[in-house]
Amino acid sequence: MSAADEETALLGLAPVAPDRTVAYGPHPDQVVDLYGPRPDGGAGSEVSGPLVVLLHGGFWRAAYDRRHLSPLAAALAGQGLPVALAEYRRVGGGGGAPRTFEDVAAAVEAAADGRRREVVLVGHSAGGHLALLAAARPGTPVRRVIAVSPVADLARAHELGLSGGAVAELLGPGPGFAARLAAADPVRRPPAGVPVTILHGTDDPDVPPDLSRRYAAASPATTTLRELPGVGHYAPVTPGTAGFAALLSLLRPPRST
Repeated sequence: MSAADEETALLGLAPVAPDRTVAYGPHPDQVVDLYGPRPDGGAGSEVSGPLVVLLHGGFWRAAYDRRHLSPLAAALAGQGLPVALAEYRRVGGGGGAPRTFEDVAAAVEAAADGRRREVVLVGHSAGGHLALLAAARPGTPVRRVIAVSPVADLARAHELGLSGGAVAELLGPGPGFAARLAAADPVRRPPAGVPVTILHGTDDPDVPPDLSRRYAAASPATTTLRELPGVGHYAPVTPGTAGFAALLSLLRPPRST
């Protein structure tokens, strides 16, 4: 499947409505959609895995929202995983640094709701960047990160001018740009004690796999890089693909006998 076909396959899926939505702030984008079994043991099917908090991508821009990952959220919920699909303020819609980062941290806390349950943060593309950054915050409830095709090296992404200068848009112009870049770059802020697994297709045309390789090289003790040969940017978050099966296997590893 070509990169264009992968994008069409994901974006062509009909959005799936959540079971319920909770707000974590007054802005319309400060919400979390909940799918599947409830982590508090309430009504619904049996919980058989961790609480999965999903962060969507779109190069941090308001033009891209969480709806394109709703089929993924529903598919994971169908496997017995409670899922929280988080929205956050984005560039062009009241977001950008530091508001976007603050929203993600608040969304994770709202999804976890103080419960002592394993929280796995799964982020795709720019959402992978946000997942890595959120896991490095002191006191985070996140216990594992799975970053899918992440913008894992922000400085390198800026050098490459990915998506027409998306990093510069995220961080904003003016004095102090270098400091803002350093503070928001996962390569410089690996999460202490939180294991990270990166899934990245070798044929990704949107986020070069080299960004993930650079991150893994910078934090080898806590990071596992799994490259998917011949896979592009969208297949791992598209239900029914081999890339999705790889993601699911990380969330529900085989039980030992």
